[in-house]
Amino acid sequence: MTDAPTRIQVAGSAGTAPYEVLVGQQLLGELPALVGPAKRVAVLHPEALAATGEALREDLAAQGYEAIAIQVPNAEEAKTAEVAAYCWKALGQSNFTRTDVIVGVGGGATTDLAGFVAATWLRGVRWIAVPTTVLGMVDAAVGGKTGINTAEGKNLVGSFHPPAGVLCDLAALESLPVHDYVSGLAEIIKAGFIADPAILDLIEADPEAARTPQGPHTAELIERAIRVKAEVVSGDLKEAGRREILNYGHTLAHAIEKNERYEWRHGAAVAVGMVFAAELGRIAGRLDDATADRHRMVLQAVGLPVTYRGDQWPKLLDTMKVDKKTRGDRLRFIVLDGLAKPAVMEAPDPAMLLAAHAEIAA
Repeated sequence: MTDAPTRIQVAGSAGTAPYEVLVGQQLLGELPALVGPAKRVAVLHPEALAATGEALREDLAAQGYEAIAIQVPNAEEAKTAEVAAYCWKALGQSNFTRTDVIVGVGGGATTDLAGFVAATWLRGVRWIAVPTTVLGMVDAAVGGKTGINTAEGKNLVGSFHPPAGVLCDLAALESLPVHDYVSGLAEIIKAGFIADPAILDLIEADPEAARTPQGPHTAELIERAIRVKAEVVSGDLKEAGRREILNYGHTLAHAIEKNERYEWRHGAAVAVGMVFAAELGRIAGRLDDATADRHRMVLQAVGLPVTYRGDQWPKLLDTMKVDKKTRGDRLRFIVLDGLAKPAVMEAPDPAMLLAAHAEIAA
């Protein structure tokens, strides 16, 4: 008998309905209740999960739904206007209506795309996220941010469109390559620094165990990170206030990802971005040395990078100037005024940025 899943509530805001994030084992039996009275279901999945996507489609078809599978490229290659248009075409050919449902199964890139397609088809249809990676579970699938990339940057085209529910089946993590698993830890560690230091304590107590889904604290780490995000987005869907703290480390991270043509894993870029933000806070006199140094220690302990190529600063700076978080020509960074005390730093002195970058330069 499987234990009952943990249910984490995400309150509705800005006129959206509340929903639940379920964390546990063997959760696909929960899917029909989330799909509800829809006639058609589109299962959007990456090429790497073709067998999973087809099995899900067959299961839904056996329960009476008109189910189709839409296969998209793996990882960030899926997050393009061309792929979104391909999905729209598939929905149109299937006579997909406003009462039908999209199910996005895969990593964070897949759920970002699925949510964006759902947000834009007929001005918004319901969708359900079935994340299969750590990153997808603790970050991308929760909160309602959907989007695709452009040549100019990451997630510059998107919409706020919360899912009807999220199913985080921990069994999916068993087959995840170690580098992908560790990449997702960056978002968990971020949650520790901005809101829940108990996360850092658990990881530091046994970093090697944190690197594997068989670790004794896997479920707790994932649940704690989801609770942090759920609490923040429940009060601020559209990043009008506190939600911005979730961008800790992400301003530089998105620039690194674009500079590497999205061949760097998101979590690896976020790890470097957090060290940069910690150094920026330290240089500004806002963050104590112990907490700044702790970034490097905990990230390195699980095998995440903390440095980046030093000669790339001009390119990174140019990219950050078109980041979503920029206001006019004023750069904005989330920094820490202490452990679990995130705050906004707006238009920092260029010399401070350069000095912080020097601390992460390889």
